[in-house]
Amino acid sequence: MNNIKQEYAYWIALAHLPKMKTARKNELIVKCFEEKLSIVDFFHCEISDWHKLFSLNENEILLFNDAKKELPNYSFLVENLLEQGYDIIPITSPDYSPIMKSNLKRAYSPPLIYTKGNKQIMKENSVAIVGSRKAEDISLEFTDNIAKTASRDYKVVVSGFAKGVDKQALDSAIRYKGQSIIVLPQGITTFTSGYKKYYKQIVDGDVLVLSTFFPKAPWSVQLAMARNPIIYGLAKEIYVAESSKKGGTWSGVVDGLRKGRNIYVRTPLISEDNANNLLIQKGAIPVDIEGNKVEDYSISEIKESVALESSSAYDDIDTRIVKLLSQGAYTSKEIIGRLKIDWPTGKLTNYLKQNKNVEAVNKKSPIKFTIKGKRNLQQSLF
Repeated sequence: MNNIKQEYAYWIALAHLPKMKTARKNELIVKCFEEKLSIVDFFHCEISDWHKLFSLNENEILLFNDAKKELPNYSFLVENLLEQGYDIIPITSPDYSPIMKSNLKRAYSPPLIYTKGNKQIMKENSVAIVGSRKAEDISLEFTDNIAKTASRDYKVVVSGFAKGVDKQALDSAIRYKGQSIIVLPQGITTFTSGYKKYYKQIVDGDVLVLSTFFPKAPWSVQLAMARNPIIYGLAKEIYVAESSKKGGTWSGVVDGLRKGRNIYVRTPLISEDNANNLLIQKGAIPVDIEGNKVEDYSISEIKESVALESSSAYDDIDTRIVKLLSQGAYTSKEIIGRLKIDWPTGKLTNYLKQNKNVEAVNKKSPIKFTIKGKRNLQQSLF
């Protein structure tokens, strides 16, 4: 155990080495493995070996020599962390998240993570639900739906613990008796109020708290931004409730699409002002409010129809749809045919699914819709 504690101090020294990219740190870790050297052996190499075996330049050697001076402090920190029930998990450990290692690869996988709770959660199938801090109600409803389905399917919900969508994802996972990972934008020891609030869930093994930052680091905007790739990295599936044209959600999704990941984005209502459709145009997969894929979703057709149709025309369509659905159940194609509405089938299906006053009679395709409970028949659907 003492040897393990000693190694942890060296891992902290490497992981939080300033002015060195993650890819370079992981490159050195791989080289240690190839040379059959431990992390302790590496730090005690001669300068000539650092040059010869690891190709360290003069600046890197200075950084490691400075880090060696902090080892006594890091050893004391390790003792405190372990005594308080935290886990220190190097990238070489079997407890390290295989999903994150697969998603972030050598270039971006953090060399060291700190956790508190059930470590095995990191090996389960996982879903990240991301979105704005100031999300609309429909986005929070979408988040709740995805978390409910994930919990039912024994998938872990990954949350960044920010206001809005992140917090809703966590709360919903807990409500539906699921499991969740809280990814902190701060050091693992500074989450004091959170440990008190989620004490039961952590003890029961349903919530894991995780951080990649120095254990005593306070919250900061920079750490919040740096945390976002970890959220995406820990998830097998990514669902976007709502995104603006900039910020953490936007940059995270765009980066994920660039790397070829499948990302599911909620198709927005016409009245919404967000960047969801832009993300779909960039290659994200459109889904309805329940998280089901939306077939034949055409953004260009929707934009064109919005531009051509006046508000009075919409009122007329609403009235006609209400009247028709009050008489029975119909598919989107049947509604379009009967009412002669110039809308794509996918567009109408999507909006009917998202409307609280409409319900699907069956789950199989083609889906038929009717008025929910046959109530509020005089109100507009949209």
